[in-house]
Amino acid sequence: MFSLSLFLSQPLRAVHQGIMFSLIKLRCQTTSVLNVNQVPKAFQEDGIISGYRHPRSSATDCVLSLFQLTNETLNVWTHFLPTWYFLWKLMTVLLMEDALYDAYTWPLLVFLFSCCVYPLASSCAHTFSTMSACSRHICYFFDYGALSLYSLGSAISYSAYVFPDAWVNSTFHAYYIPVAVLNTIVSTSLSCYSRLGLPFLHYDIDESFSERQSPRLSKVLRILAFAYPYLFDNIPLFYRLFLCVGEGCTDNEANSIHVHHTLLAFLTAFLFATHLPERLAPGRFDYIGHSHQLFHVCAIIGTHFQMKAIEADMVLRQSQLLVTAPPITFNNTAGSALVCVCISLGIICLYSLPLLYGSSETHTTSAEGKKCKH
Repeated sequence: MFSLSLFLSQPLRAVHQGIMFSLIKLRCQTTSVLNVNQVPKAFQEDGIISGYRHPRSSATDCVLSLFQLTNETLNVWTHFLPTWYFLWKLMTVLLMEDALYDAYTWPLLVFLFSCCVYPLASSCAHTFSTMSACSRHICYFFDYGALSLYSLGSAISYSAYVFPDAWVNSTFHAYYIPVAVLNTIVSTSLSCYSRLGLPFLHYDIDESFSERQSPRLSKVLRILAFAYPYLFDNIPLFYRLFLCVGEGCTDNEANSIHVHHTLLAFLTAFLFATHLPERLAPGRFDYIGHSHQLFHVCAIIGTHFQMKAIEADMVLRQSQLLVTAPPITFNNTAGSALVCVCISLGIICLYSLPLLYGSSETHTTSAEGKKCKH
């Protein structure tokens, strides 16, 4: 019996030592963070002084950094964890309501799918954006494309469930989805353009529009790229909540939830545009509490309220909309989303290929990253 316990204790001890060695190795790999003057300008954020990861990190280093406190850690987790919540909601609708055979639920499915994609793309972008200057731009190209898809998902669900009674089957309603598709394409293109300029010019001729040369203009273009689709998508909702009087205004229990979502959406835009509070106290909010983290939290809570409001309208107005609203088809739901996914991926490839294949900007930013390597 003694020999058996001794025989078993040796492998257990070896496993224990291996785990301890791995933890020590992990700790050593993830303790190095840099100050703002140690990273290239392309990696610097307004009001953030410390907590930067190495600008030439490996994919493994990027993943391991999620378990260390840096200025990006909470940016990742505030979007990665909610992804699973929205995925659970999507699977609930798919499995419990036989949604694939009920066209009335298709707009909700498209919306929930976009709610899964945009936080996942954002968390991946924040995770792997420090592999190189090239990877940083490409990661955020995908992030922008996912946000554009979310905008379209919102428009598709609004067209099916949220339009005020007075506007159902109107001319604006007929053209609402096609214009939203066009807005999605423009949004992806303009947001990608805001980082480095036109792709066929190899990012080195149109320097006045590159993010490094004109950060304020780039910020304005990026805000415009996402604000315009949002404002267009919400025209029927704004009319229903704030302008419509009398018959046909669709006054139901969902309206108060829509108001909560709208307030959070404007707070989200304010945080994204102003870089508060870190701009008022640089260095104080490097790790916890800076605007991008607050922006993420407000965006997710706002999306939650938006989902609840859409679900409420969907249930409360079903009997009426099935009679008065335009028919829900594959083309004006999943088909439109698929078209936008394909076009957005093409746009992202168009903007990414010059970075991957020898543009002078790539060589410049790569050289900057290597200078910061320790």
